[in-house]
Amino acid sequence: MSSEGLSVDDSGVARCWWALSSDQYVAYHDEEWGVPVHGETPLYERLTLEAFQSGLSWLTILRKREAFRMAFAGFDAETVAGFDETDFERLMADSSIVRNRLKIRAAVSNAQAVVRLRDRGGLDELFWSFAPVGRRQPRTPAEVPATTAESIALAKALKRNGFVFVGPTTLYAAMQACGLVNDHLAGCYRAVG
Repeated sequence: MSSEGLSVDDSGVARCWWALSSDQYVAYHDEEWGVPVHGETPLYERLTLEAFQSGLSWLTILRKREAFRMAFAGFDAETVAGFDETDFERLMADSSIVRNRLKIRAAVSNAQAVVRLRDRGGLDELFWSFAPVGRRQPRTPAEVPATTAESIALAKALKRNGFVFVGPTTLYAAMQACGLVNDHLAGCYRAVG
């Protein structure tokens, strides 16, 4: 790792410090992280995966991502909102996902909240209304925050709308993942500024 928090691969490509520890991280860094995500299903998926990641490695979630998609009906909010106790027990028995009672219940509750939001502009509109304007590109890992005023406000707005497991740190990670902010370090080939 360089002093600027960048890692350089064998071909000389500079990436953020965390990206080179696995092939999954390289692909995630290069193809997804910081790329704008729109639409109810992709945003619901990202929020759900970020909630499941809490306390775990993101790599664990990436490795289980396809299993999560299968277990949660492709993250179709309408379908997941209708999950019952039989579905809950099925999910708790599914070793291909993270089996955490609170997080599974949160995924169902949040799907119900997503469906309710449809009458008020939808998840996409609410989520993106908290995108910060005019942020400076971070130069070092120390300049990448864990929370921001926007992630705190978004957490409050989602909670007011019935979402759970949506704290400001989890939401800042979702904002990074969904491209509301681009926290690729200056010098990373994916940085915007």
